[in-house]
Amino acid sequence: MTSPRGTLWLVPTPLDFKQTPQPLAQVLPGATLAQAAKLTHWIGESAKSTRAFLQRVAAEQPLAAPLQAMTIAELPRAAHKHGDHQPNAALDEAARALLAPALQGHDMGLASEAGLPAVADPGASVVRAAHALGVAVQPLPGASSITLALAASGLNGQHFAFVGYLPTGTARAAQLRTLEQTALRLGQTQVCIETPYRNAALLGDLLQHLQPSTRLALAANLGQQPQVRLASVAQWRRHAWAAPETPCVFMWGP
Repeated sequence: MTSPRGTLWLVPTPLDFKQTPQPLAQVLPGATLAQAAKLTHWIGESAKSTRAFLQRVAAEQPLAAPLQAMTIAELPRAAHKHGDHQPNAALDEAARALLAPALQGHDMGLASEAGLPAVADPGASVVRAAHALGVAVQPLPGASSITLALAASGLNGQHFAFVGYLPTGTARAAQLRTLEQTALRLGQTQVCIETPYRNAALLGDLLQHLQPSTRLALAANLGQQPQVRLASVAQWRRHAWAAPETPCVFMWGP
């Protein structure tokens, strides 16, 4: 007989990044914290950030084991460097290996640097592997920067597309024009993100290549003291607002 499999819990982490951390009870539901505190086997982008998150959990809920006794495995570097949302034989094989404790009956937590694993963050390869191995997947409530930004933007939240990271150079200009045509034709909000130190360059390209009447929204610092601005591209050009070097979400549409 095979032993019962554990559950893979998708554990959201706070969006406050490098800002002064808030008590987790202010940003995550109590049930999420309670479940996170029970887990002793983890998969994360980095062991360091996962431990830091667990230290914050411990300030709210007693942990099931001391941090030193936790098993914390890291996603392959390729997964968080280039993403793992598309099926990839090497990453999928690595993900199956990471789930070995779940096959032995241990519940496991999957955490990203910030927000919800596998949504604008790596982790999809682990979720795919869990389904393939018969490991139950349970998402826990918490913040996703994509949905928070969209809700605060005033753009169409009923029909939107998250397009991730855009290419650079001439390929970006061409893709922006294509995405804008799709947005205007379908009434669909386009949503993307960028590495913080490249925010200014992306904003410049958006203002250069989108039509003046297209509405553009930028949401920053969603963990604490959020900044959200919505205006037409023409208005953005007249009254510039510098994109901060913090995680931002960019959105545009009719």
